[in-house]
Amino acid sequence: MKMNKPLLLAAATVGLVIAGSLAVADSAKDAKPAAPEMKLPPGWTAEDMQTCMKAAMPGKHQEILAKDAGVWHGKTTMWMGPGGEPMQSECTSTVTPIMDGRFIKVEIKGDMPGMGPFEGFGLYGYDNVSGQYVATWIDNQSTGIMNGTGDLSGDGKTLTWKNTFNCPLTKKPAVMREIDTVTGPNTKTLEMFGNEPKSGKEFQMMRIELTRK
Repeated sequence: MKMNKPLLLAAATVGLVIAGSLAVADSAKDAKPAAPEMKLPPGWTAEDMQTCMKAAMPGKHQEILAKDAGVWHGKTTMWMGPGGEPMQSECTSTVTPIMDGRFIKVEIKGDMPGMGPFEGFGLYGYDNVSGQYVATWIDNQSTGIMNGTGDLSGDGKTLTWKNTFNCPLTKKPAVMREIDTVTGPNTKTLEMFGNEPKSGKEFQMMRIELTRK
């Protein structure tokens, strides 16, 4: 049976239309939904939004913290009070950049002389808005959370922290001074100073000599 040309042309056209419809359907099924358009809050300008976005971006200060990434072995010396006998121990500090380089996570494990195994966890960053380094710390020797702000020296080698916590004896906020000093490409020291709660006299509480593995 022979099919005339007009009928053959019509059949081919219908076939192309069906094939095209199927292709469009498959393409629509595979396509991801468009991201919703961001709308500015009432009264905001594009410059306001740019300011917020700039404040959220990591930069050179966050990179300084990220340079500590790795596993460090620490030799620790502790003093319980002014003129006290030094006590020696060892620890391991693991530093990991998180949140796309905006912060670092610091995990320390070791032994606290006379108090057993020690475990601590800290988050460190640089607040682009306040223009200061910021930190928070918890460990298994306390139920409080210590918070701190830090300033970097002009040569970029020393970071001095002012940490605040609640003293269990005075029941009042207390300050712990911490000085982190870079001594080489893979070495640094961490020193802590605090006031003895009975006398109020400042003394060196701890010194850790750290070497990156």
